[in-house]
Amino acid sequence: MPHISIISSSVRTGRNSHRVAMYFKNYLQENNLATAQILDLNEYSFPVFDERLRLQSTPTEALLDFAGKIKAADGVIIITPEYNGGYPASLKNVIDVLYDEWHRKPIAISTVSDGSFGGSQVITSLQFRLWKMKAWTVPAMFPVPKVREAFYEQGIATDKAATDKRAGSFVGELLWCIDALGRMSV
Repeated sequence: MPHISIISSSVRTGRNSHRVAMYFKNYLQENNLATAQILDLNEYSFPVFDERLRLQSTPTEALLDFAGKIKAADGVIIITPEYNGGYPASLKNVIDVLYDEWHRKPIAISTVSDGSFGGSQVITSLQFRLWKMKAWTVPAMFPVPKVREAFYEQGIATDKAATDKRAGSFVGELLWCIDALGRMSV
């Protein structure tokens, strides 16, 4: 069974995108699709990095832990809010501090907003950043408009059937990429 790390990228007070991270963790486990863990950037509370991990002389245990979890994951789901048309600095910070860990890593992106566009303005810039890091962004997206109407605080979808159907396609693409990468690596 594949293992998926879910990055909850918002560190903002009163954040809503974490609801989607909790949903995906439960969805993957309840449907026996993968083991999953949430890497909550709010809990890591990283400083702004001044150098890539591989060039740091004394990286913190937290950074080594995070890097190890990304490296060990078969795939990653990034949950990111859209802030003023972009993604949060907390996410850019952890993307840029790593390099080898992203190489050929299948990554699916879910964008979140309080508005009606579901974070659609952030997807292109995030995909480009990950492409530059040599990650494999899967060709499926999971935009979440009006997140507070779509998910309860506990990560439960308000319309479970419709959300699970969308999640099935989204996660299916990620799992296909994970499987394809495994067959290519043989």
